[in-house]
Amino acid sequence: MFQKDLLQAKRILITGGGTGLGKAAAQRFLELGAEVYLCGRRQDVLAATEQELHERTGGSRDHKKIHTLPCDVRDAAAVEELIGAIWAEGPLDVLMNNAAGNFLSRTEDLSLGAFQSVIGIVLLGTLHTTMACGRRWLAESRGGVVLNITTTYTTTGSAYVVPSAVAKAGVHALTRSLAVEWGNRGIRMNAIAPGPIPTEGAFSRLLPRPELAEAAKKRIPLGRFGTTEEFANLAAFLVSDGSGYINGDVVTMDGGEWLQGAGEFTALGRELTEEEWQRMRPKKSAPKA
Repeated sequence: MFQKDLLQAKRILITGGGTGLGKAAAQRFLELGAEVYLCGRRQDVLAATEQELHERTGGSRDHKKIHTLPCDVRDAAAVEELIGAIWAEGPLDVLMNNAAGNFLSRTEDLSLGAFQSVIGIVLLGTLHTTMACGRRWLAESRGGVVLNITTTYTTTGSAYVVPSAVAKAGVHALTRSLAVEWGNRGIRMNAIAPGPIPTEGAFSRLLPRPELAEAAKKRIPLGRFGTTEEFANLAAFLVSDGSGYINGDVVTMDGGEWLQGAGEFTALGRELTEEEWQRMRPKKSAPKA
């Protein structure tokens, strides 16, 4: 549905770009002509993704259009160094804040560290990258586009994923606040709030039984989950010049699920047994971005 040069010459940074929705978006952006920078915490994952994207989007001819840079977005100094290194080669046109952390848990079982880890990745990570890019765009009187990935429960909250709900609500507010403050200086801010979209590893971490996935699917009016391809196409439109009059919006992509009550984890969490809760208790290590 898109012209092949829709994103030609656009320089795009995707945080959490080594897996899942970030990787899917990267592939679509490359197919549409963009130059893509991917950052994440795990160098091995980034290297594997870079090779995979080379193979899927044209091999050696796209060798200079894919860049992978390790960075923990929770670290403001590391983010500033990352953005500075990219800007040394030329300014970015688009920032897609996709890095996230989440797990299903009873809130009383969570440590303060669990909250700090998720909020650090999702909210502070988004703030760090947005400010690092935004200040440069503003100083240079240059326009830019920020696309944040939120969730359908930012306004209602959701049981059993409270750190995520808190952090994503902050990203939602940041998106709309800066859309007003920076819009008259050429910087557009929008977000996608996706419902359930299966990606590698995500459902196995959040849903311990296959029948819970089926129960989640039945809650969706369209009767199915979304696909990474559908997500990537929506992201491509929102970062393109074709959506130039869309600013401060949060586009929900969930098959209509939120219309009958957002927060699918609330209902699913009530189905888990005590043994399953014990198996799913958060480890001491931080969730992966």
